[in-house]
Amino acid sequence: MTDQIVPDLVQIKIINDQNTPYPFVVDLLQTVFGRSPIDAQLIGTTAHHYGEGDCGLWPRGVADVLVAAARERIESAGHSLVLMRSTPTGSEAVGQETCTLCAKPAAHARSLYRSEGKALCDACIIAATAHLAEGVATAQFKFTHEVLAWHFGSISLSEIESSVRTFPARMRADLQLAFDRVLDQAAVRQLGIKSGYRYESVDFADLWETGHSAKVIAPVQFSDLDIGEETPRRCVGTALWLLDHEGVRHCAIVSQETGHGGTESVRIEIAVPSGQSGAELVSHYFREIEKVIEKAESYRGKVLSLEAENQWQGMATGVTVYRLPPVAREDVILPEQTLALLDRNVIEFAKLRERLRAIGQPTKKGLLFYGPPGTGKTHTIRYIASSLPGHTTLLVTSDQVGLLNEYFGLARLLQPAILVIEDADLVARNRADMRSGGEEILLNKLLNEMDGLRPDSDIFFVLTTNRPEHLEQALAGRPGRIDQAIEFPLPDADGRRKLALLYSGGLHFLPAVLERIIDRTDGVSAAFIKELMRRISQRVLEDTASPGRASEDHVLAALDEMMFAGGTLNAQLLGAGRIEP
Repeated sequence: MTDQIVPDLVQIKIINDQNTPYPFVVDLLQTVFGRSPIDAQLIGTTAHHYGEGDCGLWPRGVADVLVAAARERIESAGHSLVLMRSTPTGSEAVGQETCTLCAKPAAHARSLYRSEGKALCDACIIAATAHLAEGVATAQFKFTHEVLAWHFGSISLSEIESSVRTFPARMRADLQLAFDRVLDQAAVRQLGIKSGYRYESVDFADLWETGHSAKVIAPVQFSDLDIGEETPRRCVGTALWLLDHEGVRHCAIVSQETGHGGTESVRIEIAVPSGQSGAELVSHYFREIEKVIEKAESYRGKVLSLEAENQWQGMATGVTVYRLPPVAREDVILPEQTLALLDRNVIEFAKLRERLRAIGQPTKKGLLFYGPPGTGKTHTIRYIASSLPGHTTLLVTSDQVGLLNEYFGLARLLQPAILVIEDADLVARNRADMRSGGEEILLNKLLNEMDGLRPDSDIFFVLTTNRPEHLEQALAGRPGRIDQAIEFPLPDADGRRKLALLYSGGLHFLPAVLERIIDRTDGVSAAFIKELMRRISQRVLEDTASPGRASEDHVLAALDEMMFAGGTLNAQLLGAGRIEP
């Protein structure tokens, strides 16, 4: 018989409930429906193994009589066998309550839920729930309490718990990577939240507020964060993720907040159903987020400093990334002995770190760069950063010494690292020269942080100063803090010659003119010679009669302007020492 239902004909099936005896079914099919013994056995066997057996198509009136006769036999025998009548307009199970949606009889459903004369089987409820899960991704809501009620469904607020972690704002770039890799995998939908104030943090309880306090759903907002690459990192502001992991509904809320001291941070709250599975899910999320942060992919290997309060380029606050041109060894004009000392204590030391660690030797090192202003200390730090591409360089200026603990934390996270404190004498001056208790507090913070570095840390700690005699003895004299002091002297004659050629650009010098420059610049700094080359270039360009070659007159005029026209103060500012007229 075919399963196709013809108009005005009724298809009758027996629905096995695993309780009615097989011989009774076969006898019923023969005596009531007139099936042959073989057909009756085939139909009964099919119903036993597959849940239903087709008794054939009958005119509506005949079908009504057959079903009534069969029901009388079944009820008198005390069995629960069900007959299914199917027409083009629907199906009906005769003799047993059925699902209002799919007409499945109660005997074939694991559960049948009843309400106001209607009944739903468990399969239809599961299918409806899956439909709602897909619908929530496209449904439109105005308030967060509406979307949360839809998302969590029958789970009440008393059955939900949340966990909170707070991270420094300087981690926003790597946190965004974690959101993209961890939260987005289970995301049903991501929503923005309209906050009352720019840095108002939002928690899970706030999102359930109704009435005038209800949180309004808004477009997701992003801030562009400069990470030193061609494209800035788009970091989310305040947002809500609706999440689903293997059928467990939960959500994550990210917001920005400002502490009492003005410290900015990122707040992450994850809300899950109460119980062991929910707790494990929260642990999984925070563990995976921390793994991404520990890699510090956004800033590793770059030149950084913590961002100042005033920022005008429209980027988000946190960390400043410097794009410094590379400096080659031949561009560092220092005495060969100084260069050799520098390379041995930094470049070569970094190459041997793993082998030193293997034999139990410490791998952190403290260095002190000292010498007159303009002798190349900062320039040399750029050379070191260029020569150690795997290292992250952190630049601490004198106005940022209050952030030392933040910088040391970054150095530990981003190691191998180079932590540079410029003009260290401003914070680490001799205690006898200090004018307030606040200065001593900063000194103690510096000493404590240096002592707190583990011996096996892959960190170069570099202090620069123009006045080493003013350094606190507790810093300069204690082993383990400063391991090597390197002097940056004023350039000698050979150094001045190299500097003049390095900074001459496209200028051409007769040998006699170059020697005149070297003779007249005894006692000046490298910075002075760099500026001198610029002044000479300007005069050559202004001299229309000049063939593009610097003359002695150009040199003398530039020197006079730098050394004498501006007075003694100007000469000192430019890095001149004992130069003679």
